[in-house]
Amino acid sequence: MSAPHQPAGAPTCYRHPGRPTHLRCNRCERYICPDCMRSAAVGHQCVECVQAGARTIRSPRTRFGGRQRSGPPAVTYALIAANVAVFVAQLASRDLEKRLTLWPPAVADGQLYRLATAAFLHYGPMHLLLNMWALYVVGPPLEMWLGRLRFGALYALSGLGGSVLVYLLSPLGTATAGASGAIFGLFGATFVVVRRLTLDVRWVGAVIVVNLMFTFAARQISWQAHVGGLVTGAAVAAAYVYPPAKRRNAVQAAVTIVVVFAFTALIYWRTNDILAGAGGHHPG
Repeated sequence: MSAPHQPAGAPTCYRHPGRPTHLRCNRCERYICPDCMRSAAVGHQCVECVQAGARTIRSPRTRFGGRQRSGPPAVTYALIAANVAVFVAQLASRDLEKRLTLWPPAVADGQLYRLATAAFLHYGPMHLLLNMWALYVVGPPLEMWLGRLRFGALYALSGLGGSVLVYLLSPLGTATAGASGAIFGLFGATFVVVRRLTLDVRWVGAVIVVNLMFTFAARQISWQAHVGGLVTGAAVAAAYVYPPAKRRNAVQAAVTIVVVFAFTALIYWRTNDILAGAGGHHPG
């Protein structure tokens, strides 16, 4: 059976030229078939106009100034993936752990990157599993409350805060690694944010107390990293969630910069102290 005759010059869908139609997009006025028609705030639009409109809509703000985004907690999952990837690299290369752990003499010798890289190394699968489980539990709600940028900054500063206290107070011959400093920072931040939201903070307090007890009871655990991360995370979170809305962004940015400069000064002082103790020579 032959197809019905299509009048010459009859309008067709711009995406499907073989389909005659008299429907038009309310935005660009191109002809569209029912399959290409999407409901919009006013009338119907084509697929491209709906997508273009979606790109111009800014994500709503969280209560504390960050962008509120739909979908999974991308930063949390990216951090978990990075930690797992580094652990796999550790298994593949025996030298990686030795070259990237936080060993104070090497940091004083100019290998400052160890202050950051040590936070992605782990001593065995159980060490990795415990830290990543904690990140999986406390990361998503914090990322939702603060937004991706502020959550990422909080994690980074907490990890660095743990490393700085290790650099300041740990024995020179001790090598330290693990995301625990950053995780404890998230614990401290969760306590502050939950309190700011006037929610029940008892469960967070209990988690912190139990973990601190375990920290000081086990000799092989770096209490410096845990305490440094905890204090940093709580302090930064307080600066992120307590300022008034009108000055919030300025205060958040200023505090982030001040914390980085403070850590830089402490690292510089400790480095000079280590070098002076080594008689002015770079430690081996």
